[in-house]
Amino acid sequence: MIPFVRDITFEYGACDRLSPLIRRVVANNPGPFTYKGTGTYIIGNGKVAVIDPGPDMDDHLEAILAAVEGETVTHIFVTHNHADHSPLARPLAERTGATIYACAKPGVPTESEVRMEAGDDREFRPDVGLCDGGVFQGGDWTLEAIPTPGHTSNHICYALLEENALFSGDHIMGWSTTVISPPDGDMGDYFDSLDRIKSRDFSTLWPTHGPPITAVEPFIQAYIDHRRAREAQILAALGRGHTRIKVMVPELYKDVDPRLHPAAAHSVMAHVVQMVRDGRLVADGEPGLDTDYRLAGARA
Repeated sequence: MIPFVRDITFEYGACDRLSPLIRRVVANNPGPFTYKGTGTYIIGNGKVAVIDPGPDMDDHLEAILAAVEGETVTHIFVTHNHADHSPLARPLAERTGATIYACAKPGVPTESEVRMEAGDDREFRPDVGLCDGGVFQGGDWTLEAIPTPGHTSNHICYALLEENALFSGDHIMGWSTTVISPPDGDMGDYFDSLDRIKSRDFSTLWPTHGPPITAVEPFIQAYIDHRRAREAQILAALGRGHTRIKVMVPELYKDVDPRLHPAAAHSVMAHVVQMVRDGRLVADGEPGLDTDYRLAGARA
């Protein structure tokens, strides 16, 4: 059972001081994938960094600029190129003269009949690529870029070393599990990235959506356990003769908002693709939502 944390107090457009080095402005873009909205983080004092500027909304841009009035924005960091995270990076850079940093790998767009997340920001291009990570310093802050593929192939988390805190983007969220949608999302990479973050023993995780996670190690372990339990449920469903993902999802996610079932189907597919890859399942054709699957060793 994941110990979700969902309570968050804020006012849209206001800048809240969260710690000596962290401030946050929340965009007014709530939804089934963004929770209460995109939380844009301002790091440091005087010469500051901005993490995940957010969606292309004029009022949010003005709120960020008001929050840093009298200061210099030197760095803009983006966790990944989804439309609720990256589009405002270029307008903010143009207004402040800051440099944009992110993994420059564009990712593979998800072609689907359903809208996944807020959509890909296909126009996004950083000034400096961070796919291999890196360490960056400001006047009173140090941020380490940590590659965390899984949710997307180009996802990056950012560690604030002075506070042993991690800005986890959509990699780990307190209010919900993370959508892993092939072909760009990869469940094997996601498990590896969860282990990488867990090994760092951070004190606090600051997701882009929702409140912070302070019981970090047990929360990440619950995330991992949840994914392993989902694998077991998929195997059990196949054992009951449910050979297609679209048949499994209403049963596996019966307690989840039906609006999220299409996204859940993609997460199930990510599990299934990984289990085909590691030899536990066999696909009757190219893996997809309408493909028939069977347990390895079962007769076709």
